[in-house]
Amino acid sequence: MAIRPILTVDADMATLKQVSSPVEGGVTDELRALMDDMLETMYAAPGIGLAAIQIGVPKRIIVMDIEGPDQPKKPRYFVNPEILEASEELEPYEEGCLSVPDIYDEVERPAKVKLRYLDYDGNEVVEDAEGLYAVCIQHEMDHLEGVLFIDHLSRLKRDRAVAKVRKAARPAA
Repeated sequence: MAIRPILTVDADMATLKQVSSPVEGGVTDELRALMDDMLETMYAAPGIGLAAIQIGVPKRIIVMDIEGPDQPKKPRYFVNPEILEASEELEPYEEGCLSVPDIYDEVERPAKVKLRYLDYDGNEVVEDAEGLYAVCIQHEMDHLEGVLFIDHLSRLKRDRAVAKVRKAARPAA
């Protein structure tokens, strides 16, 4: 396993805006190695979710672990995830993103979703998600479509967020 660099909006916006391609041919050992790298990268950041595009791989793959820092790790793997149903009820949640470091803002998303995906072993899973799980899977699935959480904000807030990340990335003079 290896920690990979996470792309950020200051230098890699064009890559982050790409729409990711579906994984063809099921879950392979090569794909599992990529997911292992993604998980290690996410834990090291630290974060609770990571889409493959965030490490420069435009494939429909997500890893997540929404357990708290004092809880046992419960990694989850999503290959070709899709939302089958979303509740009409919306819920606001303060979000952040490893690709938009140190920026947090409230985003409204459906409170509950039903999703389908392939797991680490290639098994098809259909399940319901709510709370932080629903927020996180929707946030990460946005990445697969080239959408960042700041795209849900006003243009002014989005521009300020990108400018703040760019300023923080500049070397000190």
